[in-house]
Amino acid sequence: MMSQSISCGQVVTRREITDNLDELLEVLPPRLRDKLEGMGDLDDLLEIVLDLGRQPEARFPRGRFVYLDGNPVKREDIEFLTKRVGAFGHDNRAGIERTLHRISAIRNRYGDIIGLTCRIGRAVYGTIDIVRDVVEQGKSILLLGKPGVGKTTLLREVARVLSDEFHKRVVVVDTSNEIAGDGDIPHPAIGRARRMQVPTPQRQADVMIEAVENHMPEVVVIDEIGTEAEAQAARTIAERGVQLIGTAHGNTLENLVLNPTLSDLVGGIQAVTLGDEEARKRGTQKTVLERKAPPTFDVVIEILDRDGYAIHHDVAKTVDLLLRGIPPRPEVRRRSVDGEIRVIEEEKFHDQHSPDIAEFAPREPAWEGAKPRRGRDTERYPEDHGLSEDGDSATIWMAPDIIPERYGGVLRLYPYAVSRNRIENAIHDTGLPVVISKDLGQADIVLTLKGQYRKMPKTIREAEKRGLPIHIIRSNTVAQITNFLRNVFDADRAFGEEQALKEAEDALTRVEAFDSPIELNPQNSYVRKLQHELASRYHVKSASIGEEPNRRVVYYRG
Repeated sequence: MMSQSISCGQVVTRREITDNLDELLEVLPPRLRDKLEGMGDLDDLLEIVLDLGRQPEARFPRGRFVYLDGNPVKREDIEFLTKRVGAFGHDNRAGIERTLHRISAIRNRYGDIIGLTCRIGRAVYGTIDIVRDVVEQGKSILLLGKPGVGKTTLLREVARVLSDEFHKRVVVVDTSNEIAGDGDIPHPAIGRARRMQVPTPQRQADVMIEAVENHMPEVVVIDEIGTEAEAQAARTIAERGVQLIGTAHGNTLENLVLNPTLSDLVGGIQAVTLGDEEARKRGTQKTVLERKAPPTFDVVIEILDRDGYAIHHDVAKTVDLLLRGIPPRPEVRRRSVDGEIRVIEEEKFHDQHSPDIAEFAPREPAWEGAKPRRGRDTERYPEDHGLSEDGDSATIWMAPDIIPERYGGVLRLYPYAVSRNRIENAIHDTGLPVVISKDLGQADIVLTLKGQYRKMPKTIREAEKRGLPIHIIRSNTVAQITNFLRNVFDADRAFGEEQALKEAEDALTRVEAFDSPIELNPQNSYVRKLQHELASRYHVKSASIGEEPNRRVVYYRG
């Protein structure tokens, strides 16, 4: 569940305070300035692009652009602009004093400027309201998202609110004057926060440490953590008890975990070799990935778009689950057009240590005298589904009571990452009444690959929610697809004595490995007797539950 509450239906005011667009228009060549002023409403203008020998462009959201002049850009146009802005630094960026506009240069191999990108900088009030409760906790927060989605805008607002409203000592480490604008006087958008400029991008890590050692901040705000030295500096700051608010290169938390340079921000990753017994208990290989240290940032906020946020309130727990192959389920908040904030989805952890999440609580079978231990929910953990290393396939029965023993009509098969042509060949070879469904909602069963299922993509999660049986094959071959089809339609084999005992042996192995109760498929009294005898040889307890014809055996540890 989400760790902080936010009032659903809360209405906030989102007001753009200034974009200082007039100052930017003043540095443009006159013919381009006149064209822009004649266009009228420029509230959505993103950037102005001047490339030598090409027509100048004004760019807007969603890929829309307008040519500002029919004549190509000349060197005189580029020189006109560069002489009226600040000096270009080592990062090829310049600005206009006391504005948030950014002018970035493209140079040829001789160092001459042959292209300019004039990005419009806007200060916006109200962006923090959707995550204000998270910021107020005092935890270190990392913002992720694609370029242009509003990370820097949110950083400015955080700096202003923490310094002005909470009266905290805030220092902004401004690498390219991106946060507080060009010039020695910072833009009013950061409020009372102090700004430290960075002479070159290579010195960002040094200035981060200097800010803590020399100026006693309670909060440090930093944009674009991108190197190992900066990640280490961020950890040093966080370990000194300073709240760190920053952004990093990467769109999602998963990207960060897989980034060897920046993974330390979320705890780092190390390979650990387990003992045989521990590996068997976990149901994993002996070498696994684990988190190396506590995360530098306690909370990660993925900015989906300007009005949508996905919040990971407990980064440590989320990373641990990711390393086990379990996809995160962050809290998702969204601001509507009229400014209303809603929690679209609350955060959930697929973990046995989250007893407050009823949806993921393991279901205990009810039978007389049985006292099973509460184990992991086999509906949520791929490693609990009998995917043995030597087995070719397995079917994940999400809801056994709704799966018919034999499909009376045509089987509607939805393939995910399985070759359609090979499925068609298997259907032709077997002559079975199977059709390939393009609509998951109309399917009877889902067929996918073992590797795909372990990643738990969105389509597979949706199939689970719908209660569809998911069949897994090891490789994308006609032979395995053919075996799958024959098994589905061969009721005698599926529910015969040989298959029932094989199912029992697999279940006994899983009970020992995962210490969780396992229910078998319904069988007649003779087959159930054989299954009970098999359990006694494995020193595993068993019981029969349910009423005929659905009476079945359940295995559990005593």
